[in-house]
Amino acid sequence: MRINNFIVLLLLISVVRGEIPKKEIKKDPKIAFYYSLIPGMGQAYNRKWLKSVIIIGLEVSSYNAWVNNRSIYNNYDAGTYSLKKHRYLEKRNKYAWWLGIIYIYGMIDSIVDAHLHKFDNLMESSLEEIIEEEIKDEK
Repeated sequence: MRINNFIVLLLLISVVRGEIPKKEIKKDPKIAFYYSLIPGMGQAYNRKWLKSVIIIGLEVSSYNAWVNNRSIYNNYDAGTYSLKKHRYLEKRNKYAWWLGIIYIYGMIDSIVDAHLHKFDNLMESSLEEIIEEEIKDEK
């Protein structure tokens, strides 16, 4: 049930702006991809600090739950546990899937943020400023 709360929180954070965009900081989606190979670093590259912390936290939390359930499943006969053995196997597998899903989500999110980074600046500037910048870029 806790993982569902994390997902909802993550999706809500995705909608919220990380910070006010600064003028003409160009972000390269390829570089964001390479950074995103380490969970949360793609968001850090895009200066989305809150998203970065959330991605890292979710990865660590999922990994800890996976390790815990794996340990219980492997040593089930040595202790008394509240659930049957196959339930710990199911929980271990569920958290393994969450590790992958969060990892892929972080990669996609960082690439899309880098690709759309210029969009926020574009929407805040006037049409005259945009035309002047395009003329400068063509020269």
